[in-house]
Amino acid sequence: MASLNPPVCDFGWKAPDFKLSGVDGRDWSLSQVKGVNGTLVMFICNHCPYVQAIRERLVADVRALRELGINTVAISSNDAEAYPDDSFEKMAEVAREFHFPFPYLFDDSQQVAKAYGAVCTPDFFGFNAHLELQYRGRFDNQGRVMTPVDNPTRDLYSAMKLVAETGRGPAEQTPSIGCSIKWREVA
Repeated sequence: MASLNPPVCDFGWKAPDFKLSGVDGRDWSLSQVKGVNGTLVMFICNHCPYVQAIRERLVADVRALRELGINTVAISSNDAEAYPDDSFEKMAEVAREFHFPFPYLFDDSQQVAKAYGAVCTPDFFGFNAHLELQYRGRFDNQGRVMTPVDNPTRDLYSAMKLVAETGRGPAEQTPSIGCSIKWREVA
């Protein structure tokens, strides 16, 4: 399983719109998930060990960000035929098990991942209130290690808190690391 790093933040890049089905039975668009002080769009999946390692901490941080006016949406774009653990049905199971406080959407066509330039899971896109990109970095310094590191950071939370307070993300950002998005083979 190859690990990838996404490119650095392209400050000011505008969030592409989308309309995708959620595991809650609703269709969601960007305007429906937009937060008053910012929006976090994250590409995750069920089977990736990097995502699995952060799920509980991610849910806690997303709840804290919501208190700051930051709304969050998660999108799974993996090829569910080749990776059945990432199927819509399995997504619903994971969302229930971990009590996801955000819509978990399925990008079956993979067009949304391509529009965002997502490359790995997790891949975080933190936008300000005007849907201008301000953060494209890692969740924390723990990676996929399940036991806490000596000096844990909360890179994503801290960056999005700054976005909520100032509209700008940190100038210095450490890229996320994760498994490659599982693209459907083109015939």
